[in-house]
Amino acid sequence: MQHREQLEHSTLSKMEHLVLHRNSSSSHSSVDTELLSRTGYTILAVIMGVFSVVGILLNVLVIVVTMKHRQLRQPLSYALVNLAICDLGCAVFGGLPTTVTSAMGYFSLGRVGCVMEGFAVAFFGIASLCTIGVISVERYIVVCYPMGAVLFQTRHAVAGVVLSWMWSFLWNTPPLFGWGSYELEGVKTSCAPNWYSRDIGNMSYIIIYFCFCFAVPFSIILVSYSRLLWTLRQVTKLQISEAGSTHRVEMQVARMVVVMVLAFLVTWLPYAAMALAVIIDSSLYIDPIIATIPVYLAKSSTVYNPIIYIFMNRQFRGYAVPTVLCGWNPWASDPQMSEAETTVASLNKSQKVSPKEPLKE
Repeated sequence: MQHREQLEHSTLSKMEHLVLHRNSSSSHSSVDTELLSRTGYTILAVIMGVFSVVGILLNVLVIVVTMKHRQLRQPLSYALVNLAICDLGCAVFGGLPTTVTSAMGYFSLGRVGCVMEGFAVAFFGIASLCTIGVISVERYIVVCYPMGAVLFQTRHAVAGVVLSWMWSFLWNTPPLFGWGSYELEGVKTSCAPNWYSRDIGNMSYIIIYFCFCFAVPFSIILVSYSRLLWTLRQVTKLQISEAGSTHRVEMQVARMVVVMVLAFLVTWLPYAAMALAVIIDSSLYIDPIIATIPVYLAKSSTVYNPIIYIFMNRQFRGYAVPTVLCGWNPWASDPQMSEAETTVASLNKSQKVSPKEPLKE
């Protein structure tokens, strides 16, 4: 009799455990279904997978071609290669994991994986933002003050690159030691700084982080870009012809940087605006699917930077295309291409990449 009661009790316990397990699984499945359908997660995985693979290939191409050809090693190229390294890091340590977790429909890397993925994306992303700032300042100095006392040289570019990494490391490591945190975002397949927690420590970190890692670089970029755009408009009106080939090459590079900065702002401003809105209004609810759009826009930056650089820089294209097409260059007979190569070669010797006369405002 006693043995029978023990057996019934054991059977009942197992049944209760099974019911709880099923309820838990059902609850987990329900949450996932509410966030996004199975098809939705698959679509996100495909999009992020394409971004990641294409971003890795293009950024590796930029790095290899620049390192291979001495003619491309100008002060600006140091910043552009650093930008490619940042984008490569985002694609490898952020894009690929997000592709896997999106395909699975949930974040499968655990708490440690969330922290490391969040740190990696933030680290490379902010370094990328700071590098864009360095590029904007370089173009601002070269184009707007061509005959100024300070020339943007290799040592300035290297200093800007080092500062970008140090700045990003300084502000992204605190969550690893307890000041702030990294949490799941959007449809819960990737991690980022915790914008939602109202904890005093987290709030203080997020406010400072937003100011120094978003507001300051954005301000530098916008000021430099605005001034550069104004100068380009003045040049168009005046139709300056002095130092013709030199001037044309510089304007081509300046326009490339303007497009790069605009693309960066278009993809990163929505994410920054969403973060700021959450910081200001703690009660603000943003649908997870809507919140995922700025995240994917920001991560698409790993693709468009090398595309802009390849298609808007004739000199780089002259070296990159033969590398991809096994020596064949369809633009080999382009006179503008030859002119650009000759001009930049002479500019590398003088370290002056500007018109002979300063622009009159």
